[in-house]
Amino acid sequence: VQLQASGGGLVQAGGSLRLSCAVSGRTFSTYAMGWFRQAPGKERAVVAAISLSGSRIYYADSGKGRFTISRDNAKNTVYLQMNSLKPEDTALYYCAATMALGSSVYKQAESYDCWGQGTQVTVSS
Repeated sequence: VQLQASGGGLVQAGGSLRLSCAVSGRTFSTYAMGWFRQAPGKERAVVAAISLSGSRIYYADSGKGRFTISRDNAKNTVYLQMNSLKPEDTALYYCAATMALGSSVYKQAESYDCWGQGTQVTVSS
């Protein structure tokens, strides 16, 4: 499976961005999805995760109330809507996929075996 992330950019604090991750190669609806980010000098950390159907969602504390993960299984795409962005949200954002069953969500990077190339988000103060 191939993942292509897009939608990053430079935005002022308080602004919004919507990241997209297009998935190709396998049946998208069999993959649980996640968004991760990695800032310079820091470890990759989960931002949000979503189950196969979207019935279960997980948000890290860093994005609760500001970020929304969603998926469109008809378009083979997962999204991350980011509002009220802060300078500390600056990072390289990655989407990830793992084959799953049921309504599981996966919070650990080690749970995912397919990764996109990353899209840079820079928030200026």
